[in-house]
Parts: sequence; C-alpha cells; structure tokens
Amino acid sequence: MNATDHPLVAAYLDTVARGTAELPAERRAELLADLREHVEVSGARDDAAIRAVLAELGEPRTVAASALAEEGPRTAPAAPPAPTGPLAGRQAARLVAALPALGGLLVLTSPVAGTLVLAIGLALLWRTPLWDARHKRVGTATAVAVPVLLLLGGLFLAGGRLGPLEVLLIGVFSVGVPVVGALVLLRALRD
Repeated sequence: MNATDHPLVAAYLDTVARGTAELPAERRAELLADLREHVEVSGARDDAAIRAVLAELGEPRTVAASALAEEGPRTAPAAPPAPTGPLAGRQAARLVAALPALGGLLVLTSPVAGTLVLAIGLALLWRTPLWDARHKRVGTATAVAVPVLLLLGGLFLAGGRLGPLEVLLIGVFSVGVPVVGALVLLRALRD
C-alpha cells in the first residue's frame, strides 16, 4: 500500500481539504499535492512512521489555518452568517434530530400519532440549515425504516411466514435503526 493511500493520511488530507474550502481551487490543490508529496517522499509505510510524518507536518487544522492566512484577506470571502431562526439553535437541532426517530418509534404504539410526529420531524429536518443533504437523507431513511419494517412484517405475518426470531429481529431493527439515525445527525452537529 502506498503511504498516501493509508487511512491516517486520507483522514489528515480530508481535514486539511475541509479547512481550506475557502481557498481558490488551484491553491488548495497545490497545498494538498505538497502534503501528499511530503508523505510519499518520507517513505513511511507503517502506522507509527506515518503518524510521525503527519505530526511533523503539524495539526491539519493548523496547516489549513496557515494556508488561509497566507492567502490573505483579499481573496478569503467573509464567513457566511450564522443560521438564525427557531431551527438554528443547538437545543432545537437536537430536538429536530430526535423527532423523526421518535416518530418512527411511536408508530409502533400509535400509528396515527407516530405518523404525525414523523411527518413533522421530517419537515423540520429538511428545513433546518444545520445538516447537509446527505445527513438529511440518512435521517429520513432511518426514520422511515420503522413504518416500512412494520408494513413488511405485517405482510409476512398475515401470510404466516414469520416465526419468533423474525418478530424479534423486526423489533430490534425497529428500535435500533431510528436511534442510529438520530445519533448520526447529532454527531454531525458536533463536527
């Protein structure tokens, strides 16, 4: 495996790339190429050697900040304004992250109330500016998984094809999948 293909190097370069998103594309590509070349020239192959090379380069956020500072204020655009409104606060975001999962779980005990909470949660999730489209799709898919599992389980149960193990698996997935979705959304808030 080439040193630049190592997961530690990939994570390091990804952090630098995200931190330098404001740089012009040419300057950003040049910086990342320089970092890749430094790692490749080092000849490091094992984890310890690669960690040492990356430590020598410095923290990825520091490297990104230095590159931005070198570029100067004339080309760096102003930071976008922080999201405002009722869906922008961290407490509200936590509620929005949990609402679709809660609605999905509530479908287990009260289909009407669960569907209503699920619909409201998904509407709020898609309106909030705190997540990108990928995270919103994950939140939607994991929340909708419970009603889909219940529908499929009901179809198979009506056909007499479900045993106790299948019912147990449907129950575990019905609880686990929405919780995982909420955790993914909450973790994305921290990043």
